[in-house]
Amino acid sequence: MSELTTQTPQPTAAELVDWLRGRVAAQTGRPAAEIDADVPLNDYGLDSVYVFGLCAEIEDQYGIEVEPTVMWDNTSLAPLADALLGLIAAR
Repeated sequence: MSELTTQTPQPTAAELVDWLRGRVAAQTGRPAAEIDADVPLNDYGLDSVYVFGLCAEIEDQYGIEVEPTVMWDNTSLAPLADALLGLIAAR
């Protein structure tokens, strides 16, 4: 018998970057297509308050606990997605 789960399935790196890009676009009011995965988030005017909010959104979306240090250590979307993939896989 299989267990029921409400967790989101394991995303690919590209799916995770796209989801993160959408979150940044919503916060900045820019089109998602203008958010570059290799540009530091602070270049988009995002601050520490935003980081805490994004951590909460990630936790809700993927059912993981995200320490803000993950955001400080991975300042752009591409490396952040890679770091989050490991956390998501380990849940």
